[in-house]
Amino acid sequence: MVQLEFLTNYWSFILASVALTLLPGPDLVFVIIQSVSNGAKIGFSIAIGLVSGLIIHTTLAATGLSIVISQSVWAMKGIQYAGAAYLFYLAFQAAKSKSSPISTKDDAQVSPSFWKRWKVGFFMNVLNPKVSLFFIAFFPQFILPQSELSVAVQMVFLGGIFMTQAILIFGIVCLLAAKLTPFLRSDRFWKYTKWANVSVMTILGLGLLMG
Repeated sequence: MVQLEFLTNYWSFILASVALTLLPGPDLVFVIIQSVSNGAKIGFSIAIGLVSGLIIHTTLAATGLSIVISQSVWAMKGIQYAGAAYLFYLAFQAAKSKSSPISTKDDAQVSPSFWKRWKVGFFMNVLNPKVSLFFIAFFPQFILPQSELSVAVQMVFLGGIFMTQAILIFGIVCLLAAKLTPFLRSDRFWKYTKWANVSVMTILGLGLLMG
């Protein structure tokens, strides 16, 4: 009976996690934009950064630090303002970038390094305190008090499941988005993509400031 409840609980968690990941939030939109404009590899490197940031939030949730941070006005405000500043910086960098056609394999243009794009996704996620608060609100619903595993271990396990399904979905989204690239090789598209990037980063930053 306990084993059945265990399996039912985690299947419910997986389904809920997939549904939440597929919601058209700013992170997913940003990954799609980057995959369409720069290719699946660039989009996926950002996605890996975003998911890597979840390791920090899972650790905080499992150790209870996120609860302490959420109860400290100064700590929350500090993280909030740092995250907003970083997002505004990304928006500024995107606005400065020059619009140009999507490069092909024969182009000599050098693509941004994996680590550069990974850091963008990682800090976007880590500097968003709402992710930690989401983990605090979402994960406890799937904690089994009667389980032999401690609450902290269960939180880490849930975090691993959430990260696994997230990276799989992001990977599929990157591949599908990149398929649109051959049909969108135009200066107009690049102009729209550029300002879509600026808009997404600005909205994210304003969301943190006003949240």
